[in-house]
Amino acid sequence: MHGYFGKYLHVDMSTGTLKDYPIPDSWYKRHIGGRGIAARIMLDLLPPGADPLGPDNVLVFASGPLQGHKIAGGGRHVVVAKSPKTNAPNEAYVGGFFIHEVTTSGYDGLIIVGQAEKPMYLSLLDGKPELHDAADIWGKETADTEDALIEKHGDCHISSIGPAGEKGVIFACIISDRNRAAGRPGFGAVMGSKNLKAIAVRGHTQREVFDKELLQKARVEYAGGLARSKDMQAFGKYGTPGGVAYLNQMGILPTHNFQKGTFDKFENITGELLHDDYMIKRDTCTACPVSCKRVVQTEYKGEKVDPKYGGPEYETIGAFGSICLIDDLAAISLANQKCNAYGLDTISAGVVIAAAIEATEKGLLDSNLKWGDADAMLNMIDLIATRTDLGDELAKGIKHMADRFGEEVAVHIKGQEVPMHDPRGKVGFGLSYAITPRGGTHMEGMHDSMLERGEITPEYGVNEPISRFSWDKKPEMAVLYENMRSFTNSCVLCMFTTQMVGSGYNFPTIRKLVYATTGMEISPEELLEIGARNFDLLKILAAREGYTRADDGLHPRLMSALPEGGSAGRPIEADTLNEMIDEVYDIRGWDQFGPTDEKLQSTELEDLVGVIQR
Repeated sequence: MHGYFGKYLHVDMSTGTLKDYPIPDSWYKRHIGGRGIAARIMLDLLPPGADPLGPDNVLVFASGPLQGHKIAGGGRHVVVAKSPKTNAPNEAYVGGFFIHEVTTSGYDGLIIVGQAEKPMYLSLLDGKPELHDAADIWGKETADTEDALIEKHGDCHISSIGPAGEKGVIFACIISDRNRAAGRPGFGAVMGSKNLKAIAVRGHTQREVFDKELLQKARVEYAGGLARSKDMQAFGKYGTPGGVAYLNQMGILPTHNFQKGTFDKFENITGELLHDDYMIKRDTCTACPVSCKRVVQTEYKGEKVDPKYGGPEYETIGAFGSICLIDDLAAISLANQKCNAYGLDTISAGVVIAAAIEATEKGLLDSNLKWGDADAMLNMIDLIATRTDLGDELAKGIKHMADRFGEEVAVHIKGQEVPMHDPRGKVGFGLSYAITPRGGTHMEGMHDSMLERGEITPEYGVNEPISRFSWDKKPEMAVLYENMRSFTNSCVLCMFTTQMVGSGYNFPTIRKLVYATTGMEISPEELLEIGARNFDLLKILAAREGYTRADDGLHPRLMSALPEGGSAGRPIEADTLNEMIDEVYDIRGWDQFGPTDEKLQSTELEDLVGVIQR
């Protein structure tokens, strides 16, 4: 089929077997790629009830049809496995250059199963896969691992784990290109449990496309739109940290472990200040003109922050800044560097540390952690990554802390730490928080603030701004935008390049890119159907692990009224939230477990009828 190699590389770490895993054309036609194909692989290979850190877990690195062609926003892939945090299949999206090499190596992605007896690493160089002994790089930080493998194999791109993944820190992540993290679900721990230290890839083979001339035109059209957009120019200049002041103004900058939505020292951690005083250059992903990545150089109390580890994104600034009441960008930049080097998810690390600070304040925990104490925060990152002293306790994650110190201080959804977006000022986004099978994630739903400021989508009938506080039409809007994002997460395209072109979403050109690569003509309606179908797959996978409607909801702290700021005095009422969740279920055709058999039959998923045990 055009646009694909039609196979993944299947790696069994237990036996050392390397073989092709063919992907049926019907899967590509129904699911496009990315999250959809990865979910089908999980349904095929992952036994229900498998231990996330055992040999039966399946780790998938998945592409879509747009990788390997130097399309702006297409330097992105998704990693899928059963998460040790949520105990269900979960996703992590990551940019950079790694997936371009995979999709020019003769494969559409990678599947890792089993558990090696000793540390190994995988190379896929010029189409030839091979497993190697990793004894000499086990224990190394991520940048040192990359340096060693590039010295050995020449020019290539690396995904690796650091010491945190080796030691099974539950929120360890996989780092690509030294500073791009497949974070959140704890896949660094999964990779570490398989004794897989790294994957080194280099490729030179092009996937056959349907229409080369049209692809070139569409590629130029898409990149040119990004380059000309004033919105994207501003976004590229300040990156995601540019949102700090904006969110603080709206009163939804998570602060003091989600107890507040404004930080009185926010001016010390803004994206503008990071740009002016710390950033030495901008970085980008494969073929993207936006260049939104920060590269910083500074030092904190004599410890240098090396540009090779990039710089903090908005989520990192919130997690180590306002959440912990720390207002020092040098310290936050060093925290970001430590996490990239160790292979730690910055959001999870910051939220866990904030919970520990509050537990200490309340007398539930004996520690030296204090609000605003950057030195203690940085030291705790070291202790977590090495699983030393109190760090060993915190390395078990937010759900463990909830069990140990109480739900009040440990803010999570389905066992995953909540990112730096407060639903009390974005209620539709809170609805997506509540129902997503992935737990707390900011990469899934609709951000009401975008609709409120006029980033509408006329192609789908969204023609008027909608208040971020109003529940009116929010179930319909939540499903609509979840389905749109599910489609782009299947392509796989960077969400920022899809949602900030002009005043809305750029789906006509995206559909043109998919047609040029695959030959599949996708209407606006079919785009939503594919997105919904792939969203349903994750719900099915969660249902196999025992998740039901009863597990949906928000942490109590995220429902209580904020005390001050632009979103103050607006609690999320439990009855209203439950009513909205029920409406989402009705719209999606779900019963309390997930997609009904009738829904599956009507959406070309009849082969999955009976998979959910009701």
